[in-house]
Amino acid sequence: MKMNRRDFLRVAGVATAGGLLGPNNRAFAGKKSLTGARPNIILILADDMGYSDIASYGGEIQTPNLDRLAKNGLRFTQFYNGARCCPTRAALLTGLYAHQTGMGDMEPDWHFPGYRGNINKQCVTLGQALKANGYSTYMSGKWHLTNKWDHGKPEHKFNWPRQRGFDRYYGIIRGAADYYAPKTLTRDNKNIEQEARDDPDYYLTDAISDSAAEFIAEHCKTRPAAPFFSYVAYTAPHWPLHARKRDVDKYEGKYMKGWDVLRKERHERMIRMGIVDAKWPLSERNASAVPWEGVDKAKVPERIQKALDKDTRGPKEIMAHKMAVYAAMIDSMDQGIGRIVSAVAKAGQLDNTLIVFLSDNGACAEYGVFGFGWILGNQYMKNGIPCGARGSYTAYGPCWANAGNTPFRYFKHFVHEGGIATPLIVHWPAGIKAKGQLRHQVGHVIDIMPTFMEVAGAEYPKEYNGCRIKPMEGTSLVPAFDNKPIDREYICWEHHGNRAIRIGKWKLVARGERNPWELYDMEKDSTELNNLIEKKKDLAARMEKTWHRWAKRCDVLPMNPNRKKK
Repeated sequence: MKMNRRDFLRVAGVATAGGLLGPNNRAFAGKKSLTGARPNIILILADDMGYSDIASYGGEIQTPNLDRLAKNGLRFTQFYNGARCCPTRAALLTGLYAHQTGMGDMEPDWHFPGYRGNINKQCVTLGQALKANGYSTYMSGKWHLTNKWDHGKPEHKFNWPRQRGFDRYYGIIRGAADYYAPKTLTRDNKNIEQEARDDPDYYLTDAISDSAAEFIAEHCKTRPAAPFFSYVAYTAPHWPLHARKRDVDKYEGKYMKGWDVLRKERHERMIRMGIVDAKWPLSERNASAVPWEGVDKAKVPERIQKALDKDTRGPKEIMAHKMAVYAAMIDSMDQGIGRIVSAVAKAGQLDNTLIVFLSDNGACAEYGVFGFGWILGNQYMKNGIPCGARGSYTAYGPCWANAGNTPFRYFKHFVHEGGIATPLIVHWPAGIKAKGQLRHQVGHVIDIMPTFMEVAGAEYPKEYNGCRIKPMEGTSLVPAFDNKPIDREYICWEHHGNRAIRIGKWKLVARGERNPWELYDMEKDSTELNNLIEKKKDLAARMEKTWHRWAKRCDVLPMNPNRKKK
């Protein structure tokens, strides 16, 4: 029997009531802020941080400042990002799917609308939208939304933060960077790389935190009656693993228990917290990870093995140290978040400041078991520079990443839960009555723009600088603040052929363009272990059709255009 659209959505568990604007949007007035006085807004983004890394989501890493925000605010358990740096940032800042902005891949321009390597003029950023509604706008951190980063070429700056709506900017235009001497370090539009090179105490995470706190303090002093928007985009804990010794020392020796034990401990805490359901089994160790007890026998390229043989420490000690450095990077980020929050509190504006924290993708499994692939680890192998120190350049590999994504499968880049599930902490005393509660409503980074527009009473533009602007794809999370349902039809993903669609409790997902679809009931099986595709073929077929309609509408096709052009 054929199902019409309403019947299909009912079977899939999707509410159809409410004023939807396009496929997802919930109508809102756009005239009056929720609390009367327009709130300040701080959006904080971590980079490559796993779902279970911070303490309020089951981790052992010390994050007292995020813990306080969680204790006095809300934690979302089913919030999603875009699986990778550039796509998440594009969607987060525009309320559109990444392909609609031109950032479906990373920086390369593949000469297809969804894959230009620059956000286009058919979208507005949160900076532009909120500035047009009377907000002062500031950004600190990683931009990563353009493939033009030459300071010497003024024409390259058309898609830099100042040109896309931010009054002040401090950070890096490109992606991953040396934390001690980052490339493309920029203040407003000026290259200031030399400032970092000349400062022996320079550390990028601290600089991002301190610039954000300074922008806020200056704003509150000079424009106390005007609301501000601060976007704080950390590079931490993205490789290279760089951290201050004083922070690393807190964690030295604590990870000799290994990643297998760590996953179990985190999973148990997450169950006690209610972050995950006890009926969802802990997924098995990913195939790219090795048992902790077998790490001494892990097969690696000959050049890496020779370097390991020269190291006086054993493989376990090397890997435990790497995780200690990684933990220190998150610890340092949390310290900086504390300074940012303090700047708001000192100005007496914490009560009516909405603070949102999340990560851009799941933990990163790149560069081999020991994290010494590509250029990573060259200095370690040649000169014996320890991981974390100036001059080192390594990652921590798939084994620790597997623990970071507890209890899920896969990693950054993939659209199984391990690649796209993120913590989401929301803190706003004046606007949210509940404290310390969990929210299980499903959300996505495309929802941030409509949420901020609603809480600010702001109007989203139909045109900007003479260009027609695409309507928002996301839907406001404001109902979830009061634990009410969110009306939406679907959420979709695609990155490098990894693709998925979620409709209600059902998720259809595939790893890679050529692999078959899998179907999961996310209420019973959030760790994606029981593939129901053979039992629910009709449902899967209808979901696949919906995904293809979305892909066509949102400039997703052709997938992997770099391969299509060859």
